[in-house]
Amino acid sequence: MDKKDYEKAAANIHRYLCLDENVIKQSVNIGSESTSINASLEVLKNARQEMSRVVSEQFDIAVQSGNEADVEKFFKIFPWLKMEDEGLAKFSTYLSQEIAKSTSANLKQALNTESTHSRYNLVFSDILTLLFEGIARTIEKQQPLVETYYGPGKLFALMKNVQKECDKQAHLIMREFLKMRNFDEIERLVRQSMFTSSKKMEENRKLDPRKLETLLNEITVISSRAELYVRFVKRRIKADIEIVYPNKEEREESWLDFQKWIKNCDLSLFIHNVISKYIIIEEYYMKESIQKAIKLDYFEEGNFTSSVTDDIFFILRQCIKRSISSSSIDCVCAILNQAVTILEMDFKSMLKKTIDDGYFTGGVLDNISSAYNVMQSSFQQGKLQSVDEKTKDNQQLFLRTMNNCEVSSEHSLVLKNSLDHDINKVFHQHLDLHKAKFESCLADLSSLSSKFRSILEMALTELHGSVLKPEFRPLVSNFLSVSHNITEDDHDNYEANDPWVEEFIFNLQNLLNRFQSALLPNIFDQLVSYVVNEVVIQLEKTVFKSSFNRLALFFDKELRSLVTYLTTATSWSVRDRFSRLNQISTILNLDAVQEIDDYWGQNAGALTWRLTPAEVRVVLALRVEFKMDEIRRLKL
Repeated sequence: MDKKDYEKAAANIHRYLCLDENVIKQSVNIGSESTSINASLEVLKNARQEMSRVVSEQFDIAVQSGNEADVEKFFKIFPWLKMEDEGLAKFSTYLSQEIAKSTSANLKQALNTESTHSRYNLVFSDILTLLFEGIARTIEKQQPLVETYYGPGKLFALMKNVQKECDKQAHLIMREFLKMRNFDEIERLVRQSMFTSSKKMEENRKLDPRKLETLLNEITVISSRAELYVRFVKRRIKADIEIVYPNKEEREESWLDFQKWIKNCDLSLFIHNVISKYIIIEEYYMKESIQKAIKLDYFEEGNFTSSVTDDIFFILRQCIKRSISSSSIDCVCAILNQAVTILEMDFKSMLKKTIDDGYFTGGVLDNISSAYNVMQSSFQQGKLQSVDEKTKDNQQLFLRTMNNCEVSSEHSLVLKNSLDHDINKVFHQHLDLHKAKFESCLADLSSLSSKFRSILEMALTELHGSVLKPEFRPLVSNFLSVSHNITEDDHDNYEANDPWVEEFIFNLQNLLNRFQSALLPNIFDQLVSYVVNEVVIQLEKTVFKSSFNRLALFFDKELRSLVTYLTTATSWSVRDRFSRLNQISTILNLDAVQEIDDYWGQNAGALTWRLTPAEVRVVLALRVEFKMDEIRRLKL
């Protein structure tokens, strides 16, 4: 010790400390030898006490002078003197002081950052990143030293002390963040806007959501950096625990204790508090931005949809992706749920209301309603608009809303799949614990897609039932005005001048053309499908009211013309819809009642009959030449 060879002195004392003093005393005889041993033990005790004092003082001197080599040198000596706890406490205090010194300088520099600087809007996240990275580098550097001289299982004790300084410095940084970003005032205004009725809250006092973007972005970066740091600490401590505790129960108990500690440290609690406020501000941003998109909705000629659909889904995707970048699972789920709620309550409700209002056809009741609405609109806008113009505008709005529903349904599924990929990418290491939660949130988007589709189906039913069906049903009924119990001369005249199907196709085509240019191809195909189904039903009913003779071959030609047109009118197959009518035509073209046996039962071959035996008899009875007795004797 006099030569200041502290390592050698500590090594000698360590050998003494490794001996059992009671065993030494029992191994010698009472007398001079015993007295000598006791005196030696006393000397060693005093030497240990003196050495402990010197090492502690020298460590403090090394810290004050900033001599890193001496700090490490004396830190290694503490375990030799069986002073592990004191050594770890002093070393962690030293590390904490270095962390505080570095963070103080970084924070001072950050507070002097000019607002024009490229990193000004992320300056506090940058300072926190430097803090976390500094601690991580310190742990990576010092962990081998601690494990070598203090043994495994000591990292948690060191981390607890260092984390206290991390909490303290993070709090200082976040306090300046809240102050400089005017966070509390922004939160107050947001809450006031969200929870105060619009009548009481003047529009000009509302926060512009665009001004919140930089703040929201910085919060998510801060959260992400904190989460990354916590994951680093978890990995290090978990590896340490697995080495120290070979027993599974002890290992799990120690791990649960650590998780409880890290979850309740000041840093975790502070970030959790900020994120909870971020969720409220993000919700306000979403809601206000979407309301603005709805208010500024416009339509460009040549497009199928208006601007609102793409705008809303762009806003929602932006907000949800921002929440994902926070690396906070609870934050992502909260924003996802809120996005779905806003889509359903604000956007879907708006689309449904337009469809519920119906497609104005220009009837008497519609015109009365339109006239009233025109008057109201004219007074509000200060200009006059005719009822016809208003009706046309409403019709176009109805059709655009149908397109918006279709695109919204598709966007919901695209958004769901995209978010599923992003979430798996960011949270892949922790997804197992929260998979059910994420799947539930994403399932809501799938459900919403179906709801948009349901509104579209309501619109198709409305458009078909109120507009198309009333117009083409009389056209189908005109079939009855054309006799199919005809002479040879009539047949030749029909061949030259078709009396029904050409006119029917012409009028139906004009009717459908009114909607083809305004509807998305997929929606138009669905609309044509509705029309085809109804045409088939109505034509079948009409055929059963008609009479035919041997020249009924002409009816087959009419069917083929109609099927050919409808096939070109849609990308969907329509031939199957005409199966019953084609079978009716086949029966009507028979030369004798008994010929049905060539097509029925075992002779049917690949033909699947859609007509029942009773219906076959009814069709045969439509032929004026066929006798009822022969029809009754058929065994079908």
